[in-house]
Amino acid sequence: MEALKACYGDGSSDSDSEAGPTSKTEAHSEELTSLPPPPISLLDPRTFLGSQDLEIGQTTRVRSFPHVDGNYVLHVYIPIHISSSSKKEIANFLKKVASQEPNLHVVDIDVPLNILCKSDEKLEEVALGREFHISLGRTVPIGVHQIDSVVSMLRQKLQSRHHYWIDFNQWEVFINDDHTRTFLSLEVVQGGLVEITKQIELVNAIYKLHSLPEFYKDPRPHISLAWALGDINQSLKNTVNAVSKNCVAKSPNKCIFSCKFKGIECKIGKKIYTVCKISD
Repeated sequence: MEALKACYGDGSSDSDSEAGPTSKTEAHSEELTSLPPPPISLLDPRTFLGSQDLEIGQTTRVRSFPHVDGNYVLHVYIPIHISSSSKKEIANFLKKVASQEPNLHVVDIDVPLNILCKSDEKLEEVALGREFHISLGRTVPIGVHQIDSVVSMLRQKLQSRHHYWIDFNQWEVFINDDHTRTFLSLEVVQGGLVEITKQIELVNAIYKLHSLPEFYKDPRPHISLAWALGDINQSLKNTVNAVSKNCVAKSPNKCIFSCKFKGIECKIGKKIYTVCKISD
Protein backbone atom coordinates (compact mmCIF):
# COMPACT_ATOMS: atom_id res chain seq x y z
CA MET A 1 0.00 0.00 0.00
CA GLU A 2 2.84 2.44 0.79
CA ALA A 3 4.30 1.85 -2.69
CA LEU A 4 0.91 2.58 -4.24
CA LYS A 5 0.56 5.77 -2.23
CA ALA A 6 3.96 6.93 -3.41
CA CYS A 7 2.91 6.38 -7.03
CA TYR A 8 -0.72 7.54 -7.04
CA GLY A 9 -0.96 9.80 -4.00
CA ASP A 10 -2.59 9.46 -0.64
CA GLY A 11 -5.96 8.10 -1.68
CA SER A 12 -9.28 9.57 -2.77
CA SER A 13 -8.51 13.22 -2.27
CA ASP A 14 -10.19 15.76 -4.53
CA SER A 15 -8.23 16.40 -7.68
CA ASP A 16 -8.14 20.15 -7.19
CA SER A 17 -6.60 19.83 -3.73
CA GLU A 18 -3.76 17.51 -4.63
CA ALA A 19 -0.24 18.85 -4.27
CA GLY A 20 3.18 17.93 -5.58
CA PRO A 21 4.56 17.25 -9.06
CA THR A 22 2.83 14.90 -11.49
CA SER A 23 4.13 12.49 -14.09
CA LYS A 24 2.89 11.67 -17.57
CA THR A 25 2.78 8.12 -18.92
CA GLU A 26 2.91 7.74 -22.72
CA ALA A 27 0.24 5.78 -24.54
CA HIS A 28 2.32 2.66 -25.14
CA SER A 29 4.80 2.88 -22.31
CA GLU A 30 4.55 2.70 -18.54
CA GLU A 31 7.80 4.59 -18.06
CA LEU A 32 7.38 7.92 -16.33
CA THR A 33 8.84 11.00 -17.95
CA SER A 34 10.04 13.95 -15.93
CA LEU A 35 8.28 17.28 -16.23
CA PRO A 36 10.16 20.55 -15.92
CA PRO A 37 9.59 22.26 -12.58
CA PRO A 38 6.98 25.03 -12.53
CA PRO A 39 8.12 28.62 -12.18
CA ILE A 40 9.25 29.25 -8.61
CA SER A 41 6.86 32.17 -8.34
CA LEU A 42 3.88 29.93 -8.98
CA LEU A 43 4.89 27.49 -6.25
CA ASP A 44 4.18 30.24 -3.74
CA PRO A 45 1.62 32.78 -4.93
CA ARG A 46 2.58 35.04 -2.03
CA THR A 47 6.00 35.51 -3.60
CA PHE A 48 4.65 36.32 -7.04
CA LEU A 49 1.69 38.45 -6.03
CA GLY A 50 2.91 40.04 -2.83
CA SER A 51 1.97 38.63 0.55
CA GLN A 52 0.36 41.90 1.60
CA ASP A 53 -2.40 41.36 -0.95
CA LEU A 54 -3.25 37.72 -0.30
CA GLU A 55 -4.94 35.58 2.26
CA ILE A 56 -4.37 32.10 0.86
CA GLY A 57 -5.94 29.01 2.32
CA GLN A 58 -8.96 30.77 3.86
CA THR A 59 -11.47 29.04 1.58
CA THR A 60 -13.27 25.79 2.35
CA ARG A 61 -13.41 22.89 -0.07
CA VAL A 62 -15.96 20.12 0.29
CA ARG A 63 -15.21 16.59 -0.84
CA SER A 64 -17.94 15.36 -3.20
CA PHE A 65 -17.40 11.74 -2.18
CA PRO A 66 -16.13 10.08 1.00
CA HIS A 67 -12.50 9.04 1.38
CA VAL A 68 -11.90 5.30 1.15
CA ASP A 69 -8.42 3.93 1.77
CA GLY A 70 -7.11 2.33 -1.44
CA ASN A 71 -9.26 4.45 -3.76
CA TYR A 72 -7.82 7.04 -6.13
CA VAL A 73 -9.50 9.92 -7.95
CA LEU A 74 -10.02 9.36 -11.69
CA HIS A 75 -10.35 12.27 -14.13
CA VAL A 76 -10.42 11.91 -17.94
CA TYR A 77 -10.00 15.15 -19.87
CA ILE A 78 -8.78 17.09 -22.89
CA PRO A 79 -5.92 19.46 -21.95
CA ILE A 80 -6.54 23.03 -23.11
CA HIS A 81 -4.18 26.01 -23.28
CA ILE A 82 -5.35 29.54 -24.00
CA SER A 83 -3.30 31.20 -26.74
CA SER A 84 -1.41 34.38 -25.93
CA SER A 85 -3.41 36.29 -28.53
CA SER A 86 -6.67 35.46 -26.73
CA LYS A 87 -5.60 36.17 -23.16
CA LYS A 88 -6.06 39.95 -23.21
CA GLU A 89 -9.71 39.83 -24.26
CA ILE A 90 -10.52 37.07 -21.76
CA ALA A 91 -8.64 38.93 -19.01
CA ASN A 92 -10.67 42.07 -19.71
CA PHE A 93 -13.89 40.09 -19.37
CA LEU A 94 -12.73 38.56 -16.08
CA LYS A 95 -11.86 41.99 -14.69
CA LYS A 96 -15.35 43.31 -15.44
CA VAL A 97 -17.00 40.28 -13.81
CA ALA A 98 -14.67 40.32 -10.78
CA SER A 99 -15.51 43.97 -10.13
CA GLN A 100 -19.12 42.89 -9.55
CA GLU A 101 -18.45 39.47 -7.99
CA PRO A 102 -15.69 39.87 -5.35
CA ASN A 103 -15.89 36.28 -4.08
CA LEU A 104 -14.52 34.63 -7.23
CA HIS A 105 -11.24 32.70 -7.02
CA VAL A 106 -8.90 31.37 -9.70
CA VAL A 107 -9.55 27.71 -10.50
CA ASP A 108 -7.14 25.26 -8.78
CA ILE A 109 -5.48 27.89 -6.57
CA ASP A 110 -6.93 29.81 -3.65
CA VAL A 111 -6.16 33.25 -5.06
CA PRO A 112 -8.96 35.84 -5.17
CA LEU A 113 -9.60 36.90 -8.76
CA ASN A 114 -9.99 40.57 -7.85
CA ILE A 115 -6.45 40.57 -6.42
CA LEU A 116 -5.03 39.32 -9.72
CA CYS A 117 -7.05 41.93 -11.59
CA LYS A 118 -4.82 44.64 -10.13
CA SER A 119 -2.14 43.63 -12.64
CA ASP A 120 -2.78 42.59 -16.25
CA GLU A 121 0.48 40.64 -16.29
CA LYS A 122 -0.37 38.66 -13.18
CA LEU A 123 -3.92 38.04 -14.33
CA GLU A 124 -2.81 36.63 -17.66
CA GLU A 125 0.06 34.57 -16.22
CA VAL A 126 -1.59 33.10 -13.12
CA ALA A 127 -5.26 32.91 -14.10
CA LEU A 128 -4.90 32.18 -17.82
CA GLY A 129 -1.41 30.72 -18.20
CA ARG A 130 -2.20 27.34 -16.69
CA GLU A 131 -3.54 24.18 -18.31
CA PHE A 132 -7.33 23.90 -18.40
CA HIS A 133 -9.41 20.75 -18.83
CA ILE A 134 -12.53 19.73 -20.74
CA SER A 135 -13.87 16.83 -18.69
CA LEU A 136 -14.90 13.73 -20.64
CA GLY A 137 -16.25 11.91 -17.60
CA ARG A 138 -17.14 12.49 -13.98
CA THR A 139 -14.33 12.86 -11.47
CA VAL A 140 -14.83 9.73 -9.38
CA PRO A 141 -12.95 7.41 -7.00
CA ILE A 142 -11.79 4.04 -8.35
CA GLY A 143 -10.20 1.08 -6.65
CA VAL A 144 -6.57 0.23 -7.27
CA HIS A 145 -7.68 -3.07 -8.85
CA GLN A 146 -9.53 -1.09 -11.56
CA ILE A 147 -6.68 1.16 -12.67
CA ASP A 148 -5.03 -1.04 -15.29
CA SER A 149 -8.34 -2.02 -16.86
CA VAL A 150 -9.65 1.56 -17.03
CA VAL A 151 -6.45 2.95 -18.55
CA SER A 152 -6.17 0.11 -21.06
CA MET A 153 -9.75 0.52 -22.27
CA LEU A 154 -9.45 4.30 -22.51
CA ARG A 155 -6.38 3.93 -24.71
CA GLN A 156 -8.08 1.32 -26.87
CA LYS A 157 -11.34 3.23 -27.41
CA LEU A 158 -10.04 6.80 -27.57
CA GLN A 159 -7.14 6.49 -29.96
CA SER A 160 -7.34 9.35 -32.45
CA ARG A 161 -5.07 10.41 -35.27
CA HIS A 162 -6.92 13.54 -36.33
CA HIS A 163 -6.86 17.14 -35.19
CA TYR A 164 -10.08 19.06 -34.89
CA TRP A 165 -10.75 22.61 -33.82
CA ILE A 166 -12.42 23.40 -30.50
CA ASP A 167 -14.28 26.72 -30.40
CA PHE A 168 -15.16 28.32 -27.09
CA ASN A 169 -18.14 30.44 -28.07
CA GLN A 170 -19.80 31.65 -24.92
CA TRP A 171 -19.43 32.41 -21.23
CA GLU A 172 -21.55 30.24 -18.96
CA VAL A 173 -22.12 29.60 -15.26
CA PHE A 174 -22.17 26.07 -13.84
CA ILE A 175 -22.75 24.72 -10.34
CA ASN A 176 -21.66 21.39 -8.88
CA ASP A 177 -24.13 18.68 -7.92
CA ASP A 178 -24.32 19.54 -4.21
CA HIS A 179 -24.44 23.31 -4.82
CA THR A 180 -21.28 23.98 -2.82
CA ARG A 181 -19.34 25.69 -5.63
CA THR A 182 -20.25 27.89 -8.60
CA PHE A 183 -18.01 28.13 -11.68
CA LEU A 184 -17.43 30.77 -14.34
CA SER A 185 -16.70 28.87 -17.54
CA LEU A 186 -16.18 29.04 -21.30
CA GLU A 187 -18.46 26.62 -23.16
CA VAL A 188 -18.07 24.76 -26.46
CA VAL A 189 -21.34 25.11 -28.38
CA GLN A 190 -20.24 24.78 -32.02
CA GLY A 191 -16.85 23.72 -33.37
CA GLY A 192 -15.66 20.52 -31.69
CA LEU A 193 -18.94 19.79 -29.95
CA VAL A 194 -19.78 16.72 -32.06
CA GLU A 195 -16.31 15.21 -31.61
CA ILE A 196 -16.18 15.86 -27.86
CA THR A 197 -19.68 14.46 -27.36
CA LYS A 198 -18.62 11.24 -29.11
CA GLN A 199 -15.56 11.00 -26.85
CA ILE A 200 -17.77 11.47 -23.79
CA GLU A 201 -20.00 8.61 -24.98
CA LEU A 202 -16.96 6.33 -25.27
CA VAL A 203 -15.79 7.26 -21.76
CA ASN A 204 -19.31 6.66 -20.44
CA ALA A 205 -19.27 3.14 -21.87
CA ILE A 206 -15.98 2.40 -20.10
CA TYR A 207 -17.27 3.87 -16.83
CA LYS A 208 -20.38 1.72 -17.09
CA LEU A 209 -18.34 -1.46 -17.52
CA HIS A 210 -16.51 -0.59 -14.29
CA SER A 211 -19.71 0.33 -12.39
CA LEU A 212 -18.72 3.99 -12.26
CA PRO A 213 -21.27 6.83 -12.50
CA GLU A 214 -21.74 8.08 -16.04
CA PHE A 215 -21.47 11.69 -17.19
CA TYR A 216 -24.39 14.10 -17.35
CA LYS A 217 -27.17 13.12 -19.75
CA ASP A 218 -26.80 16.26 -21.85
CA PRO A 219 -23.09 17.11 -21.56
CA ARG A 220 -21.98 20.70 -22.08
CA PRO A 221 -18.21 20.68 -22.70
CA HIS A 222 -16.44 23.62 -21.06
CA ILE A 223 -13.40 24.84 -19.19
CA SER A 224 -13.75 26.61 -15.85
CA LEU A 225 -11.68 29.71 -15.15
CA ALA A 226 -12.99 30.88 -11.78
CA TRP A 227 -15.07 29.60 -8.89
CA ALA A 228 -16.89 30.79 -5.78
CA LEU A 229 -18.06 29.03 -2.66
CA GLY A 230 -21.74 28.22 -2.44
CA ASP A 231 -24.55 28.77 -4.89
CA ILE A 232 -24.20 32.23 -6.49
CA ASN A 233 -25.57 30.91 -9.77
CA GLN A 234 -28.20 33.58 -10.39
CA SER A 235 -26.08 36.52 -9.30
CA LEU A 236 -23.11 35.42 -11.40
CA LYS A 237 -25.32 34.71 -14.42
CA ASN A 238 -26.80 38.19 -14.22
CA THR A 239 -23.32 39.71 -14.13
CA VAL A 240 -22.02 37.54 -16.98
CA ASN A 241 -25.06 38.32 -19.14
CA ALA A 242 -24.66 42.04 -18.58
CA VAL A 243 -20.94 42.01 -19.43
CA SER A 244 -21.50 39.67 -22.40
CA LYS A 245 -24.15 41.93 -23.94
CA ASN A 246 -21.67 44.78 -24.03
CA CYS A 247 -19.00 42.56 -25.60
CA VAL A 248 -21.40 41.12 -28.21
CA ALA A 249 -22.50 44.61 -29.18
CA LYS A 250 -18.88 45.42 -30.00
CA SER A 251 -17.98 42.10 -31.68
CA PRO A 252 -21.09 40.11 -32.70
CA ASN A 253 -20.73 36.43 -33.71
CA LYS A 254 -17.14 36.32 -32.56
CA CYS A 255 -15.64 33.14 -31.09
CA ILE A 256 -13.93 33.91 -27.78
CA PHE A 257 -11.00 31.62 -28.58
CA SER A 258 -10.18 28.43 -30.47
CA CYS A 259 -7.57 25.70 -30.11
CA LYS A 260 -6.69 22.38 -31.73
CA PHE A 261 -7.54 19.07 -30.13
CA LYS A 262 -4.16 17.48 -29.42
CA GLY A 263 -4.96 14.55 -27.18
CA ILE A 264 -6.59 13.11 -24.07
CA GLU A 265 -5.15 12.49 -20.63
CA CYS A 266 -6.27 10.50 -17.62
CA LYS A 267 -5.25 11.44 -14.10
CA ILE A 268 -5.45 8.85 -11.32
CA GLY A 269 -4.35 10.17 -7.96
CA LYS A 270 -1.19 12.12 -8.78
CA LYS A 271 -0.25 10.06 -11.82
CA ILE A 272 -1.09 11.24 -15.34
CA TYR A 273 -1.48 8.82 -18.26
CA THR A 274 -1.44 9.89 -21.90
CA VAL A 275 -4.49 8.22 -23.46
CA CYS A 276 -3.86 9.60 -26.94
CA LYS A 277 -1.57 12.28 -28.32
CA ILE A 278 -1.51 13.87 -31.76
CA SER A 279 1.70 15.38 -33.03
CA ASP A 280 1.66 18.75 -34.76
